[in-house]
Amino acid sequence: MGTAGVQIVSVSLGVLGLIGVIVCCAIPRWKVSSFTGSNIVTAVSNEEGLWTTCVVQSTGQQQCKKYDSLLVLASDLQAARAMTIISSMLCILSILMLFCGADFTTCIENEDAKPKISLVAGVGLLLAGLLVIIPVSWSAHNVVQNFNNPLVHSNSKMELGACIFVGWGAGVLLLLAGGLLCCFSRPKSGSSGGTAKYYSNSAASAPNKNYV
Repeated sequence: MGTAGVQIVSVSLGVLGLIGVIVCCAIPRWKVSSFTGSNIVTAVSNEEGLWTTCVVQSTGQQQCKKYDSLLVLASDLQAARAMTIISSMLCILSILMLFCGADFTTCIENEDAKPKISLVAGVGLLLAGLLVIIPVSWSAHNVVQNFNNPLVHSNSKMELGACIFVGWGAGVLLLLAGGLLCCFSRPKSGSSGGTAKYYSNSAASAPNKNYV
């Protein structure tokens, strides 16, 4: 596969990863109610996200409410707000840079600068993937820790929501896209910007003879 093919695949993976990050940030499915032990009331379930908390009834009705204060959120969700937003912005910027520096576009005519731009876009996608994997892993760790804590009442226990898995998938896609770009978008060895000139030494080495 040529460089242009790798860049097309990276763009596709980056767009899918961006969609996953946006879904993970917007939908309130980070934590869901756990129906274990003596908690047999399944008519109502709670769902928590980064921005709202929702109550879903068995009839399908859903009521959501924004958090009263930022301080109400747990530390992992507070960090997840900032990291997911930064990840989505960095992902958008990297994809735009990749479009400009890709071989299948003519936005930039300098062929020596295109690999460098693609390399920077690859690093940006790698950082975007890490910024989405860290908060979802942190939140998943806290949910599992509280779920296995015997001091926490069964009615207060939560399980992993769908956004945790979506975030993991989006992070893996972004890491793959950034890794492919970093591996295949290397500057050409002969594109240092300078040209070497070679001169023949035969004329310079020959002594000047003056004939009278």
